[in-house]
Amino acid sequence: MPRIAGVDIPSKKRIVVALSYIYGIGRTSSEKILKKAGIDESVRAENLSESDLAHIREIIDSQYKVEGDLRREIQGNIKRLKDLGAYRGMRHIRNLPCRGQRTHTNARTRKGRKRIAIAGKKVATGPT
Repeated sequence: MPRIAGVDIPSKKRIVVALSYIYGIGRTSSEKILKKAGIDESVRAENLSESDLAHIREIIDSQYKVEGDLRREIQGNIKRLKDLGAYRGMRHIRNLPCRGQRTHTNARTRKGRKRIAIAGKKVATGPT
């Protein structure tokens, strides 16, 4: 199982798909990386030589922000919005959608499961 940018990429998959397991690299970026490295997209990850893997690692390290660095940058951007008191920051704080989606219905992914207010238990009172 080849290891690139601190991630074990699946060895049975085509390299163009396997690279997308790295956070920050999607299908398009993966295709660009392989084109620069001069590697065929249909090759399985397990069939790559060490020199090919080294070339891919070199390209990713020099030109892409991935994994921990990217996550840190995104979290920093969100923290900045919160600290500024920006509208988007407030939406992040309240766990609501930040990009203009409606919340009257839907938005369940962001808001979590629906909580229904249930009245307290009624105490059964018999004839006195």
